[in-house]
Amino acid sequence: MSNEAATAQAAEAAPAPEPLPHGIGASLPPADARAKTEGTFPYAADLWAEGLLWAAVLRSPHPHARILSIDTSHAREMPGVRAVVTHEDVPGSMLHGRGTADRPVFASEVVRHHGEPIAAVAADHPDTARMAAAAVIVEYEVLDPVTDPEQAFEAEPLHPDGNLIRHIPLHHGDPEAAGEIVVEGLYRIGRQDPAPIGAEAGLAVPRPDGGVELYLASTDPHADRDAAAAAFGLEPERVKVVVTGVPGATADREDQGFQLPLGLLALRTGCPVKLTATREESFLGHVHRHPTLLRYRHHADAEGRLVKVEAQILLDAGAYADTSSEALAAAVAFACGPYVVPNAFIEGWAVRTNNPPSGHVRGEGAMQVCAAYEAQMDKIAKKLGLDPAEVRLRNALATGDVLPTGQTVTCPAPVAELLQAVRDFPLPPLPKDAPEDEWLLPGGPEGAGEPGAVRRGVGYGVGMVHMLGAEGADEVSTATVKVHDGVATVLCAAVETGQGFTTLARQIVQETLGVDEVHVAPVDTDQPPAGAGCRGRHTWVSGGAVERAAKMVRTQLLQPLAHKFGMSTELLQITDGKITSYDGVLSTTVTEALDGKELWATAQCRPHPTEPLNEAGQGDAFVGMAFCAIRAVVDVDIEIGSVRVVELAVAQDVGRVLNPAQLTARIEAGVTQGVGIALTENLRTPRGIVRHPDLTGYALPTALDAPDVRIVRLVEERDVVAPFGAKAVSAVPVVTSPAAVASAVRAATGRPVNRLPIRPQAAVVTERG
Repeated sequence: MSNEAATAQAAEAAPAPEPLPHGIGASLPPADARAKTEGTFPYAADLWAEGLLWAAVLRSPHPHARILSIDTSHAREMPGVRAVVTHEDVPGSMLHGRGTADRPVFASEVVRHHGEPIAAVAADHPDTARMAAAAVIVEYEVLDPVTDPEQAFEAEPLHPDGNLIRHIPLHHGDPEAAGEIVVEGLYRIGRQDPAPIGAEAGLAVPRPDGGVELYLASTDPHADRDAAAAAFGLEPERVKVVVTGVPGATADREDQGFQLPLGLLALRTGCPVKLTATREESFLGHVHRHPTLLRYRHHADAEGRLVKVEAQILLDAGAYADTSSEALAAAVAFACGPYVVPNAFIEGWAVRTNNPPSGHVRGEGAMQVCAAYEAQMDKIAKKLGLDPAEVRLRNALATGDVLPTGQTVTCPAPVAELLQAVRDFPLPPLPKDAPEDEWLLPGGPEGAGEPGAVRRGVGYGVGMVHMLGAEGADEVSTATVKVHDGVATVLCAAVETGQGFTTLARQIVQETLGVDEVHVAPVDTDQPPAGAGCRGRHTWVSGGAVERAAKMVRTQLLQPLAHKFGMSTELLQITDGKITSYDGVLSTTVTEALDGKELWATAQCRPHPTEPLNEAGQGDAFVGMAFCAIRAVVDVDIEIGSVRVVELAVAQDVGRVLNPAQLTARIEAGVTQGVGIALTENLRTPRGIVRHPDLTGYALPTALDAPDVRIVRLVEERDVVAPFGAKAVSAVPVVTSPAAVASAVRAATGRPVNRLPIRPQAAVVTERG
């Protein structure tokens, strides 16, 4: 047999290749996965331009001080320095901010937090820029910082707008209602840093028309453009933001106080200017999760059913408001958790201090209250001698129930089903008291005490988050879908931050049009706005816009065929690139039907409106909600207080699974982030000074800290008002897992565990039972 014949015979005998993943419901791999793996993905820190200058920012070493003078003469005289800018060089608005514009581009009279920008320098070498920034002489009158949010109510105003950012009183039901048992608690949640992967970096390039282009890892490019245009004194059309590769984001990815000096320097010098922040600068500049103080009193009857919840919630916003108003609304609205509470009286405040600014971090507001109300549920169970899961089941929220805000839950709310799933899942085996299994013990092979000191605990957490914006926020996104020569292109300003939007957009177009090759265009502000990449917005709003545009293109594609065969387009279907009619008379391919034509359509998606909470904390403030239940199993060394999370069993309300692999990864990542909140992550700021602003002093969970995550149930009850019926999946595991871990540590130790992260001394038991 010849080689050619043998090859042909082998080819005939070989099995057909597996078809590539396709459309909604398939585990389509990310389009950028290979580039990121090979190191060729274009991050902002990799950008370059001819005639490039380097920038550096001078930041305040004090959390609170009066600026007496700023002398830039020494910096300006240094060889290689091209420009030095301060507040005097800001041609437009002096203030900016994500939610509230109350933060100066550069501090002018008063410094309000450690690391606040004072001046910025552009030079021909990064070392020269840093030395020149250090050469700017600032004379301060150091003031006593206000770092305790409780003291902010009585302190002198730290800001022209005062120290109180927002107060929400929520009144629901009968204030005289009382239960047969009462449990109380005081809880503290620490300051979590979003710790974005990769350097915060940007490039500003001046334009011939006197404008500027900003190349940034922005998560909300249009908002960043508008803030920049206002600060630069330019029309928005003369400022363009081009989104570079975003190396992951669990919060606002780029600090606007980092972007604005960059653009000012480019406009001042007429040259491209690049700024790459150190990790220390990132810790000092961007926002963090709100540290929170919570006081709770729960009333319940003898069966463990909730009668009334009273709470006080105090958010430390840091020096500026940012998105603290939105975070407080979520905290107050969800202060009772996913439980039926007929009477609720909640007081919430967000206040300014001289601590680092707080803002949007995944699950803001909802995460803090979840840790507190779940601790209260454990106390009720202990006082009544009931199983903690059973107490939660007796109070579980369901579709049709009413929140303490007065809003009826119209979306799927399978809280009881989620709880039952994690409760009934088999527990992991106990570790053996053998040397070869020491790695199972808390602290690792060298860090644990005696195996006899280890106690196992099982605890529960049930959490909820809202999706999209709230309280009247106009959530809208626009997308365009084009098809030409068998290739589809999606144009949408939704930024891919790791949540998988670009993959989802490809799947939607594949599903709707039967086109295999789909490209998602790079994002810039020449496209219509799509909003910020948070709270599941792009899955819902941007994905909905892509779907609508694709369906409009589908109609354009099918109408000529339907007209030719005398039928409606509804009688035609597209499957695996083929167009067929219900009766089999018509059968052709999408490529043949296109016949070289270019088809395109633009569409918007805007969810139903919401309303602000009124003076009593009442109102239909949220578009939709998502729920999660987690059972945590931990091992605690009760002599040294070390904790190992053995397993987290997760059941989640997802609406519809759009990409199984991607969804699983998002849940596992969210759970792991929550473990960091529970055990290790706390940015310490004694007297307002950020201590150890690096990844050595700030303990992120690593792969060695990640527990076994068992996804035991994904409830696919579609939300009829959401495109595809899908819900956001990333935030609610972050919200729920810290509460579950704390619950398990309480079960293991009998200690109250009322602070996150859990300190070792909180898990030490002085007497072994």
